Amino acid sequence: MNKQQKRKLPPLAARMLYSIAAVFLSLILATLVMLIAGYDPLKAFGAMLNGAFGSANAIANTLSKSIPLMFTGFAFAVASKGGIFNIGGEGQLYLAALASAITALALNGLPRIVVLVASILAGMLAGGAVGALIGTIKAKLRINEVIVAIMVNYIVSLFTSYMVNGPLKAENSMTAQSEAINSGYLFSTIIPRSQLTSALYLGIGFAVLIFFLFRSTRVGFNIRAVGENASAAASSGIHIAATTIGVMAFSGMLAGLAGVTEVLGKYGRFIDGFSPGFGFTGIAVAVLGSNNPFGILLTSLLFGALEAGSMKMSYVANVSTNMVMVIQGLVILFVATPEIVSQFAKRKGGKRNG
Repeated sequence: MNKQQKRKLPPLAARMLYSIAAVFLSLILATLVMLIAGYDPLKAFGAMLNGAFGSANAIANTLSKSIPLMFTGFAFAVASKGGIFNIGGEGQLYLAALASAITALALNGLPRIVVLVASILAGMLAGGAVGALIGTIKAKLRINEVIVAIMVNYIVSLFTSYMVNGPLKAENSMTAQSEAINSGYLFSTIIPRSQLTSALYLGIGFAVLIFFLFRSTRVGFNIRAVGENASAAASSGIHIAATTIGVMAFSGMLAGLAGVTEVLGKYGRFIDGFSPGFGFTGIAVAVLGSNNPFGILLTSLLFGALEAGSMKMSYVANVSTNMVMVIQGLVILFVATPEIVSQFAKRKGGKRNG
């Protein structure tokens, strides 16, 4: 019995190994789909790898596409630690993006560091406000956060769309977008002629911060305690409502940074509909990374590579870029299925015992 216990992997290592296995299984199934459809999978995956890592600019493109996924992944993981399913990342990042753009435009003429810091903070506060609203409704009114978050996503996205189609729309622009932000107020570029900016360092910094938050602080312990057993946490003196609202505010701030880094790093303005679903893809990134901040860095890189390599796969191997969505969907399916089965088994076992 002791030997078996010694051989048993730690839970985090076991989950990470399973995530790796899920990726390989998804690639195998994607290969079969390509073969059935008459495509050459070796040529397709070779082109995808070349498009994602074949040059300095390709690597920069991959890293650039992974940045917003890092932050939405962090946002979902932090909320999950507190027992909350934050599906509201999309609304949080949209309002944050708009707030950062408005701040940068309003402070035009001030020193770079002042405008950049103020714009980042404005975005984080906007995203945090949306998260706190969802957390407050859950904590005070006992309404399921998923339902609330979905409704808030629609409200926020429509509001931001109205703003850049109306009062904030750039003059003489055919596109729904704000005025361009002064280039001196944007994140600095790491690799010339690429979209990879110093926002990458911000993502890595937050990964370290989140790791130590849950590993070494009382706040992190309280969040995990509430997420694992709210009743026991309340009995030990932890304020459940305050913790729920606080963790959702922090989660919203992290999701907001996805929007901020797109505006101040990639586009230099707010553009209506700029997100292809970062808030939702971030859920898959977090789950695949086992809600571990460093695991999320790796899985966001994987998803970024799939996205960056899809275009080259399309024109070299003539395989639709939608194949990337198939691979992502298969990864999510393989990762989520055991958890669903486990939850079903627990409920079934509970009913039998009852």
